[in-house]
Amino acid sequence: MLDDHSDQTLARLRWQCRRGMRELDVLTSRWLERDWPAASSEERAAFRRLLALQDPELAGYLLRGEPHPEPVTAAVIARMLHC
Repeated sequence: MLDDHSDQTLARLRWQCRRGMRELDVLTSRWLERDWPAASSEERAAFRRLLALQDPELAGYLLRGEPHPEPVTAAVIARMLHC
């Protein structure tokens, strides 16, 4: 199992941040670079679950303001949207 701070893990996550929509790329990549190092294990798991979503569903949360029912994931989304 890879460490959350390993170069290989971060490279995989950076690749997963590359989405079909530039707006999603920016939001996910920025969170990874800015917030991942200090994120809790629960926040990291929530971020990985967000990256597993299809672009239309992720866009709903990040671009259209649809609420996420899970509190930790909702907090990660809020942080992603905070400049």
